[in-house]
Amino acid sequence: MKIFFVYILKCSDSSYYTGITSELDKRVKEHEGGKHTDSYTFSRRPITLVYFEQYSNPMSAIARETQIKGWTRKKKEALIAENYDLLSELAQCNNITSYKNYRQ
Repeated sequence: MKIFFVYILKCSDSSYYTGITSELDKRVKEHEGGKHTDSYTFSRRPITLVYFEQYSNPMSAIARETQIKGWTRKKKEALIAENYDLLSELAQCNNITSYKNYRQ
C-alpha cells in the first residue's frame, strides 16, 4: 500500500511551506538541494521539516494539504506544536455574524 505524506517545512525566512509527496525523505532532500529552481523554497533555503502526517488515501492527503495551506500562520504553528486546544480555539468563528454573538 502506498503512503502519502502531507508535510510542513519552515524556511530560512521563517515562512512555512506545505506540500504532499509519496516519498518524504526524497522530497525534503530535493527542497534542501534546490532541485527545482522555480519552487517556493528555492530562495528560502535552508529549510527544516517541522511536521508531517501520513495517509493511505491520496484524496485525503490532498484535502488535508489544501486545508492546511488555507490556515493562518498561528494555526499552522499550533499544529506543529501539537497544541490541539489552541488549534481548536483558533478555528472558532468569532466575527460579528457568529451564532455565538446572536442575542435574542
